[in-house]
Amino acid sequence: MRKKVIAFGTFDKVHPGHISYLEQAKALGDLIVVIARDKTAEQVKGKKPIQSEKERKKEIEKLNLAKQVLLGMLNDKYKVIEEVKPDIVALGYDQKSFTEHLQEELKKRNIKAKIVRLKPFKEKVYKSSKLNSK
Repeated sequence: MRKKVIAFGTFDKVHPGHISYLEQAKALGDLIVVIARDKTAEQVKGKKPIQSEKERKKEIEKLNLAKQVLLGMLNDKYKVIEEVKPDIVALGYDQKSFTEHLQEELKKRNIKAKIVRLKPFKEKVYKSSKLNSK
């Protein structure tokens, strides 16, 4: 049976760095992508996303890389991991939001998923904060 892989992100204006991240995650197993809610993205990034959560979800679905694309949870950011029960949590090379206590959260919720940090793709060029500031 293939492993279940979960990957998270805002994915505001999908770019080659996002695609590389998702392709690397998909190479690990069946991919489930969780899109940050508008409210969460604003809290984390300090500004509203350019695209709405529904638009961002559609963009990721159009890539046909994920078996399933979900919107994150507003109250308990880790609840979606509990529901999906992944074998692997794939994190971007620079992903910091909600990762600091991820290991403890998984343990507390009895989720035995492996946390994998994926490689960057031209991080000097394809980084949302750089692209979206133009």
